[in-house]
This record gives sequence, structure tokens and C-alpha cells, in this order.
Amino acid sequence: MEKNLTLTGMMGVGKTTIGKRLAKKLNYAFVDVDKIIENQEGESISSIFKNKGENYFRKIETQQTIKELKKDNSVISLGGGAFLNSSIRQYSKKHSVSFWLDVPIETLLKRLKKSKNRPVLGKGKTDASIKKIYFIRKKFYNIADHRIKCKKLTLKQIVEKILNFYEKSRN
Repeated sequence: MEKNLTLTGMMGVGKTTIGKRLAKKLNYAFVDVDKIIENQEGESISSIFKNKGENYFRKIETQQTIKELKKDNSVISLGGGAFLNSSIRQYSKKHSVSFWLDVPIETLLKRLKKSKNRPVLGKGKTDASIKKIYFIRKKFYNIADHRIKCKKLTLKQIVEKILNFYEKSRN
């Protein structure tokens, strides 16, 4: 049994892009928990937040994430807020090697202002609201097994760095 590889971090850091590349290199399944939830619910995460509320979403997110973490040989992209949940963190520690993709706040601000699909931000995507979310979540992301500072790294370098740490962590 191989431990899964889990990616956490703020919305907009590149978990899906990096996760797909890692899965291909490892010959693992790629799992985007948000996409699974959207398919299961038949609506976008934004729509779920709007129509059913954040509590409803977080309950489904917890169930689906734990279900995926119990499987083997997967690269799992967590939702931006998932790692704040203690159950998800515990399962992640037990069943995976976790990586926090840390992107500078300035980079996040640029990326997130362009995005239309970030329900936690709502319509008021101000620098202050993004920074507030980042600084609240940062202490939880820091619990991940490894922190990857992405600032000066290319996509290829990020993938190689994660693979290197992952290989060492599995042995």
C-alpha cells in the first residue's frame, strides 16, 4: 500500500495543475475533491454555497475527502478550506504525505481577483478579505508534512521538489 499524496493550500495556488502532473508522473489517480462534489451535487461549489450554505458544503467535503483519503495511490487536491477540518487533517496524516503549496500573498491577490469561482470570497474580493482568509488558514496549512514555497520555482521545479520529498517520505 502506497500512501497518497495530498495537496493543500489557498484557492488559486495551483493544486489542480500540479496535482495532475504529479499523478501522471507517479501513475496514480488524480482526485480533485471539489470536482467530485460538483459532479455529485450537480452544481458548482459557488452554487452549493449560495443555495445550501457553507455548513452543508463542509459536511459533504469532509465525507468525500475522508472517503478519498482511505483509497490508495492517489494524488488528492483538497479544497482550499479542507485542511482547517481536524478530521481531514487526521486522515491526511494517517493515509497520505501532505504538501502545502505556499504562494506569496501578492501572487494570490492577482490570481484570485481574476477568478469568478471562489465562493468563500463572495463578490467582495478585496485585498483585505483575501489576506484575512490567508492568514487564518496559514497556521493550518503549516501542519502539512511539507511546505513548498512556490515563489521562485517553475511548475516543473515544484513537481520535482514534491516528488523528491514524497519518495523520501514513503521509505
